[in-house]
Amino acid sequence: MNKASPSGLGEAWRPKMTDRILNDAYNLKKLVREAEALADESMMAFARLKQAMLAARQNPAVEVDTGQRALMRLNQAEAQAMSMSTSLLRVHDELSKVARETMVGDNQEMPTKISAAAVNSREMGTQLETAE
Repeated sequence: MNKASPSGLGEAWRPKMTDRILNDAYNLKKLVREAEALADESMMAFARLKQAMLAARQNPAVEVDTGQRALMRLNQAEAQAMSMSTSLLRVHDELSKVARETMVGDNQEMPTKISAAAVNSREMGTQLETAE
């Protein structure tokens, strides 16, 4: 029996390291995109909720300040969701850097390129302030 493999198959039982890295990369790519999609879905749900809350407040029988605190808390949740989305973009960017370093020389598709502005919150804040 071979020491490298308890099953006695030797090195043949192990996939090549590059195959394993490639499989891990595809899995990570799928999971990152899934997480990004869920973050986007949560922000869309917040937007629908806010729209419904504001529409309900338009009822003439409802006081104009009804639900104001709930709207403020929803705005906080939206800001947290945006922060989470930005953090996920940073994760995606870091994983893409790892992929570029790991897959050098391979004929694999290029990892995702994410602009610096999308992952730099200070830059985003400045861009938002100047746009207003």
